[in-house]
Order: sequence, then C-alpha cells, then structure tokens
Amino acid sequence: MTTLETERLILRPFVDDDLSAFAAICADPEVMRYIGSGQPLSRAGAWRAIALFIGHWRLRGYGQWAVVEKESGELVGRAGLWNPEGWPGLEVGWLLARSRWRQGLGTEAARASLDYAFDVVRADHVISVIHAENVASIRLAEKIGERFERQATVDGIEVGIYGVSWRGRVSEQL
Repeated sequence: MTTLETERLILRPFVDDDLSAFAAICADPEVMRYIGSGQPLSRAGAWRAIALFIGHWRLRGYGQWAVVEKESGELVGRAGLWNPEGWPGLEVGWLLARSRWRQGLGTEAARASLDYAFDVVRADHVISVIHAENVASIRLAEKIGERFERQATVDGIEVGIYGVSWRGRVSEQL
C-alpha cells in the first residue's frame, strides 16, 4: 500500500490507531449526508469501513487512503480509488471532516488520487459517483477535470456519474 504526499497532506494506508478520529468524522450527519445511505456510522461501522478499505487495497492493488494534515498530524478524512464488484467504474472519491471543508484539501487529495489512477494504475477513465444534491462534490469533481456523463442508480440511490479520461486530462493540461 502506497503513501502519497502533497503540499499539505499525507495520504497513507489506514492503521488501527485511526479508528477514533475516523469514527468521529463518520459520526457527523453533515459529513455523511451524501455517502451511502446518508446516515452517520457507529464506531463499529467506521471500523468495518477501514477494514473494507484495507481489503480493497489487497484485492485491487489500490484504494482509499487515510488523509492526514501535515501541519497538525491529524487524520482529517479519506480519499482515493474505489472499484468494488458491480461498481460503475474506477472511482476517485473523498470524504473530509467538516472542520476541513472549504480549504481546498479535498481538491488536493482528489488530484493526487486521480494522478495515481492515471500514472500508476494506468486507468484510461476515472469516475466519481455523486449524489445530485451534493453541490460541493460536484464542484470538486469539475475542479479535477471531471464532467457530467450520465445519471445512474447505484445501490438504489440516484446519482450523477462524473468522469474524465486520460486523453481528456492530457488535452486540458496542454
């Protein structure tokens, strides 16, 4: 499991000591509003999520990282790649503590994750699965070059699929 570093963040594998901080983030109803069922997670649910992220890395060779703020050393969320069986494609996703919203940290983590998807995983196309009312995540997806592709139903929830192809990303940078 790889560790990435950005200007303000360290994206590293989850460890057992992350549970309390991650559980506190996932217990916030506003943070979880557009994630899965839209309900906060219990401490046990947060533990299962961490175990799922670690298992995804083992099975796919990529996955979600624990997002740690360099300055404070605090775990402030998760970001990375997601593609479980039956998912609509290789997804870049993010989730941050509410105290870290509107600081550009989500964009920074998502860009690093997207670079990893194209440069290391060698993906041709990456998506983000976003609830239609999640305006902040739609804006973030657009900041990293993703564009609306289609509506879909994922796990019984109506979502928008935003995506970017490797070629589209290269032409944007020229």
